[in-house]
Amino acid sequence: QVQLVESGGGLVQAGGSLRLSCSASGVIVSTNLMGWYRQAPGKVRELVARLDSSGPTNYADSVKGRFTISRDNAKNTVYLQMNSLKPEDTAVYYCYAYNYPRHYWGQGTQVTVSS
Repeated sequence: QVQLVESGGGLVQAGGSLRLSCSASGVIVSTNLMGWYRQAPGKVRELVARLDSSGPTNYADSVKGRFTISRDNAKNTVYLQMNSLKPEDTAVYYCYAYNYPRHYWGQGTQVTVSS
């Protein structure tokens, strides 16, 4: 059974930083596609960052240069370091894993950026 458990969300002022963690079980982060998505109120869920098993990463244009996705294979955990946060980054952030042929989601963690 695959479980993705996010942590690290919270309230931060604009310009601040947060680091989200996604602790995975039932799926190996180093050999599967992992990612972070977010969903703001009234908006569709969107890709924030994606980390391929072979290493390449993808970022949404809106977060390039500010967010960094990484993984710790020993801890089987994926991180999202978020710097220079803006109010428009406010959303529920979801951890995602693709283990062919199934997609898995965490329960989400709220990030609120105040102006």
